[in-house]
Amino acid sequence: MNRKLVILFSALYVIFMAILAAYYFKNGVSFKATVALGGIVCGAIPLLLALFTKLQFNLPIVISYLIFLVGSQYLGSIRGWYGLGWWDTFMHLVSGAILAFSGIALYERLIHRNAGDAISPWFVFWFTLSFTALGGVLWEVYEFSCDQFLGMTLQGGGNTDTMTDLVADTVGGLVIAVWSGIRTKIKLNKGK
Repeated sequence: MNRKLVILFSALYVIFMAILAAYYFKNGVSFKATVALGGIVCGAIPLLLALFTKLQFNLPIVISYLIFLVGSQYLGSIRGWYGLGWWDTFMHLVSGAILAFSGIALYERLIHRNAGDAISPWFVFWFTLSFTALGGVLWEVYEFSCDQFLGMTLQGGGNTDTMTDLVADTVGGLVIAVWSGIRTKIKLNKGK
């Protein structure tokens, strides 16, 4: 069921972005058309993984990811909400939380099932927070690279924009990392 819902929601987003890309290309709005093309690629990631791999998906993470894409690509870039000033910071806060949940899902898939009693809540906390921070840093490297090599202006506010984004990513991840550490501690205490 999860796989079918991932395919459905991802396909709907890809179709929506494809319609927007065609509309904006036809009307000569190249920036919005390019963002919509990026939306097709980003929306296709869970779709392609669901169709061509045997990975089991955490549906809330996929739905959160697609909602984030709507917020960042459609509302933020195409509809101009990034001009509000606070929208970019809010999107980074949300992306930090999504990255943290993704880190937890990855961690839970990678650990040996018998390791539960030996896992430190502090390790879960630091893994989750580090995963989030790395994701935020990689995104900022992407923005910097696009600005330097492609003449884009993704880091419109320069260092202030970059640091605000990284702080927001980290705060979003920190909230989830604290929750995951506490959750792990509670599970360990129940197992004793």
